[in-house]
Amino acid sequence: MKIEDIAYEADGVRMVGMLAVEERQSGKRPGVLVCHEGGGLMDHSKNVAKRLAGLGYVAFAMDYYGDGQPLADISQAMTFIGGWMADPTGIRARATAALGVLAGQPQTDPDRLAAIGYCFGGTTSLELARTGANLKAAVGFHSGLGTARPQDAANIKGKILTAIGCDDPIIPPEQRIAFEREMTAAGVDWRMHVYGGAGHSFTNPDIGRLNRPGFAYDPVADQRSWRAMIDLFDEVFGAVD
Repeated sequence: MKIEDIAYEADGVRMVGMLAVEERQSGKRPGVLVCHEGGGLMDHSKNVAKRLAGLGYVAFAMDYYGDGQPLADISQAMTFIGGWMADPTGIRARATAALGVLAGQPQTDPDRLAAIGYCFGGTTSLELARTGANLKAAVGFHSGLGTARPQDAANIKGKILTAIGCDDPIIPPEQRIAFEREMTAAGVDWRMHVYGGAGHSFTNPDIGRLNRPGFAYDPVADQRSWRAMIDLFDEVFGAVD
């Protein structure tokens, strides 16, 4: 497997993402953009990219803060995220640039692309879909579902999957209902999986280190949500050699 750090510019900032691709395969294959959690580009999203590459996809773990470095503390993340929630222009630009890096890889079929993300990375994948990006699918794991521009859901071209913990303190039922209405009003092909007993960041085995109420790894929800994503990819991409 080839693992390569790639520097690129997005929204006027130098970014560094990680490409993962299985070199023993030949021909073009689907590409998956992986959008990291709010803390920055770390092992969680890098490992997801490697796992996807092992399944036959070209995977690019994007950076949306700069230089591919995690943030020093959560307050920095909240400053970035708060600004992008008020106006998603910047995060959309950063995701669009990263998608361009993925689509431009020689192994990538630019007509078979998806974006997935975790926590605010899931929000990022949804915002990218709302731009009308050429995505067959967008997936958000324990992702914030709100947006300042719900009318842009009309631009979505691909299929949407969100995987949410029922007990997630960041994503209350009211936010889920608003998202359902947004997607339905726009005529989007969407689905939402809600996992009973699961909280926030249920896919991240290391999340317990934060010691935050409502944040916990849930191996059952993690496995089920991964399977749901692969099922969607099989649906939109067909078999991957």
